[in-house]
Amino acid sequence: MERNLKNVLVISFGFLLLFTAYGGLQSLQSSLNSEEGLGVASLSVLYAALIISSMFLPPFLIEKLGCKWTIACSMCCYIAFFLGNFYSSWYTLIPTSVILGLGGAPLWSAKCTYLTIAGNSYAQKGGKIGRDIINQYFGVFFLIFQSSGVWGNLISSLVLGQSPQQVEISEEDLKCCGAYDCITAAANNTTAFKKPEMTLVYTMLGIYTGSGILAVLLIVTFLDQIKANEVESEKETMKKESPLSLVLATFRLLKDKRQCFLIPLTMWSGFEQGFLAGDYTKSYVTCSLGIHFVGYVMICFAATNSLCSMLFGKISQFTGRKVLFSFGTLINLSCIIALLLWKPRPSQFAVFFIFPALWGMADAIWQTQTNALYGVLFEKNKEAAFANYRLWESLGFVIAFGYSTFLQVYIKLYVLLSVLVMSMVGYGIVEYMESKESPRPPTPVSKEITGAPAQETPL
Repeated sequence: MERNLKNVLVISFGFLLLFTAYGGLQSLQSSLNSEEGLGVASLSVLYAALIISSMFLPPFLIEKLGCKWTIACSMCCYIAFFLGNFYSSWYTLIPTSVILGLGGAPLWSAKCTYLTIAGNSYAQKGGKIGRDIINQYFGVFFLIFQSSGVWGNLISSLVLGQSPQQVEISEEDLKCCGAYDCITAAANNTTAFKKPEMTLVYTMLGIYTGSGILAVLLIVTFLDQIKANEVESEKETMKKESPLSLVLATFRLLKDKRQCFLIPLTMWSGFEQGFLAGDYTKSYVTCSLGIHFVGYVMICFAATNSLCSMLFGKISQFTGRKVLFSFGTLINLSCIIALLLWKPRPSQFAVFFIFPALWGMADAIWQTQTNALYGVLFEKNKEAAFANYRLWESLGFVIAFGYSTFLQVYIKLYVLLSVLVMSMVGYGIVEYMESKESPRPPTPVSKEITGAPAQETPL
């Protein structure tokens, strides 16, 4: 138990260090690299590469390298992206975004595989139920991992806030903020969108790169390689499951009507996270307050998300998933309408934090309950089901970041509204189909979570 727990903590703190850097940097891409939409374009390319990666690379790399070295090598892909930001251009960010995307899926798959095997191994030796031990391990992991959003954004705000210049945003510039933003080249030349001093940017990137390197060293030095006798059954499964067979199984699952109706809900997860990271941070926060406030605002989102993920995981056994999905829908619906009507001004300082707090509360529902729903509905095809989850969520990110440069914010909000409505209609049909097929009371979702990441996005 002590050795297994040590390995769980090593993975947890490794991911904490890595995503402290990545989470903070992702939140700044739309503001830091706003010229010609480079920042959001790089994120769109990143998630497109993630789709391809999730289909082909995880089983192959885990079989050839093992979980430990797959995690370490995949983390190096993130470091390449950090380095690409030191000289941000189309020739550096796009290739490194592809590299990160290719490493993202193997990283998460190897982590899930490692914790699942470690949990089952201990359960067999201790005479316990494997599912319960796995849930405990993932609970420890996400308790530590979810705080990465706080630390990464805190670093960016503290470093970028050291600028001696106090930017005074004119009333004319403020007209370009909010839902009806000025989608012109001139808008990016306003005082709000001027880059901070490059020395501060390099300092921040240096801290992020160092954090990523520490993550790799932690994994390489302290994480135990899983013994062959502990993974015999898993290895046999991997040998049978070639990358091509996983792709076929993923698309074969689309014959299941339930999976088809869940596509809008799964894509919604990518749309809503993409809007907050790419559009809210740029058109509301950076435009009205300045780029150094992006980190503080996203801290509010990360902290609320982390606390609510734990809270909703506990209360879901009492309320059921239908109540939570309805609550998440109500929160996002209210936020979308309010963002359409709100004219952001620096004097309304507290409002800038209320929206990400509410968004984080809703996102906690989407992440925990959608993952759990996949685990419950497709218990016999979990690998193909979660491959579908990664596919459609990533596609949501690709679309959200892809159109970010070309559409005004109010149009994006209407798109969000449409996707949310379609998501709930599809989800309602799935619940209706389940109620007809299985009249017995549903099993509490908190007991069915099998290790899908509560928040893989941002990656």
